[in-house]
Amino acid sequence: MADRSLPGARTVDVRSSTLVGVLIGIAIMAAVDEIVFHQLLAWHHFYDRSTPSVALLSDGLLHAAEVIALVGGFFWFADLRRRRALSARLAWGGFLLGAGGFQLFDGLVDHKVLRLHQIRYGVHLVPYDVVWNVAGAVLLLAGAAVVWWARSRRPDDGPR
Repeated sequence: MADRSLPGARTVDVRSSTLVGVLIGIAIMAAVDEIVFHQLLAWHHFYDRSTPSVALLSDGLLHAAEVIALVGGFFWFADLRRRRALSARLAWGGFLLGAGGFQLFDGLVDHKVLRLHQIRYGVHLVPYDVVWNVAGAVLLLAGAAVVWWARSRRPDDGPR
């Protein structure tokens, strides 16, 4: 039985479908960075230019921000899905855009411009920086391609 209190299916919300994917992609990539590089490998903290207590605090703040983004993103995702306004392809494209954007921003701005931290200390950084930034660029380009492909589909081609 259909719930008549819910708004009926109208059209896919292109912008929101993409942006919810971007938000979840940023949160997931931040979580991967936090869990793998900050905690498991212990290669760096979010802010390494102060005391170990401040470094640990900065990791906690990053973790809190990623959890808030992830929960908010999934509530937004569920709302779009409930209203049948979600495009799964656009959300996947947005996810890749968000994950790649986070990775590339972290590699270029946090690592090189602001020097908040480096990927690893006591090693030659160039190979690590290249892999880090190329991986981010590949994710970003893949996301742009998926979003472009989903947006270029005609309405009679089926769901976006």
